[in-house]
Amino acid sequence: MLRIRLRRVGAKKQPLYRIVIAENEWPRDGRFLEIIGRYNPRTNPETVEVNEERAYHYLKNGAQPTDSVAQMLKKLGTLGRFERLQKGEAAEVVLAEAQAAAAATKTASSGRTRPDTFVPSKKAKKQPKKR
Repeated sequence: MLRIRLRRVGAKKQPLYRIVIAENEWPRDGRFLEIIGRYNPRTNPETVEVNEERAYHYLKNGAQPTDSVAQMLKKLGTLGRFERLQKGEAAEVVLAEAQAAAAATKTASSGRTRPDTFVPSKKAKKQPKKR
């Protein structure tokens, strides 16, 4: 069964995620069919970008989102728009609305990564040697 899930990329303690389509049995960071978006939890607010046209395609063909991806898609409004698409609303109208929502969230986010202020550690301060 196909799943829409997160694939971790990024350095140690600096997570970034790609939203991918993968088989249920494949490893988390292993093989996948297609990248349909990305998620950055380190920005304030969190950044989520999804190619909704491809997401609709895979949802229509039976792909199931994981719980974390389903929460993200619900928060973005993608799942609500997909339900409207299933009920018979025009695909062009739904995709135009999705693009407008994506543009609005892109301009609203600051894009700064956490933490907002740099606090040097106490070990970093060097005391002059006494002679």
